[in-house]
Amino acid sequence: MGILFQNYTLGSILVFAIFVVVCIALNEVARRSKVASIVLFGILPFVLAALVYFGVMGSPTGKTWFGWVKVVSALIGVYGFWFIRHHKIGTTKFAYYFPVTILALNIAEAVYREFEVFQNFKELVTDPGGILIIGGYWNVMNAIAGVLTIVTLTGFVGIKVSKDKSKDMVWPDMTWLYIIGYTLWNFAYVYNCISTRSMYAGVGILLAAFLAEKIFKQGVWLQHRAQILTLYAMFSLSVDYQAMEVFKVVPNYTATNMYVISTISLLFNICVFAYLVYVMVKEKKNPLKEEILTHTKYYKQTIAANNL
Repeated sequence: MGILFQNYTLGSILVFAIFVVVCIALNEVARRSKVASIVLFGILPFVLAALVYFGVMGSPTGKTWFGWVKVVSALIGVYGFWFIRHHKIGTTKFAYYFPVTILALNIAEAVYREFEVFQNFKELVTDPGGILIIGGYWNVMNAIAGVLTIVTLTGFVGIKVSKDKSKDMVWPDMTWLYIIGYTLWNFAYVYNCISTRSMYAGVGILLAAFLAEKIFKQGVWLQHRAQILTLYAMFSLSVDYQAMEVFKVVPNYTATNMYVISTISLLFNICVFAYLVYVMVKEKKNPLKEEILTHTKYYKQTIAANNL
């Protein structure tokens, strides 16, 4: 990380660790408790929105359309997943089509932003949201990787609700292969387009979702990701946290770094796409009607972990 970021201090490293732990803890509390999830995602967003609107709180992100769109789209995802888990709508086709649709739209927003940065920011400048960014062909490369993360969303017809107290939304076909591909793409996107905040909006919340999947509940990565992203989006919209010294770990802003990160993202997602095509052709499976990765160890572990 030292090659990618700068301004490390003992205090900033400690605060980053606390940031990740808090994201994981709040996500886990919301996952286990309906009341906690209603408070965190049903009440808190409106309280914070009012405080930002009336100028009591706020950050530069709140002055951009993308900051607000990201909060709203993340919240819509959380609400949809909550109803799938706790309402009879979870037994209908809504449980299949909503998660894949909201995730695809979320990725498409970021792909659009990559092209926007490529076109409008040819030099290192600060955008209206206070983000220091520079555009280049790395944006185009990672935008293509983003399209691939949409194309490789397979097996959504296998989404189920876990048969335990937490009633998690489980997507068995979303194995480590997709999770890593998405994580690489999203980190590259944040590094390219939300550069100043990429240590927190990228490394921090992606790491938190990954650890939540590995430590607490396997097979529900998208649920972990949606809740943690929403928590961060609300936080970044209402608190100008990078005005604090302990939150000032920022990128090195070198073209080499951006090219390398975007190249890794693109190549890995091309490999994911190629592998899925290979499996689909070999097994004669339709990705719109069947689960594709049922033969994998991760898929089988997910089924077992959720009593499905």
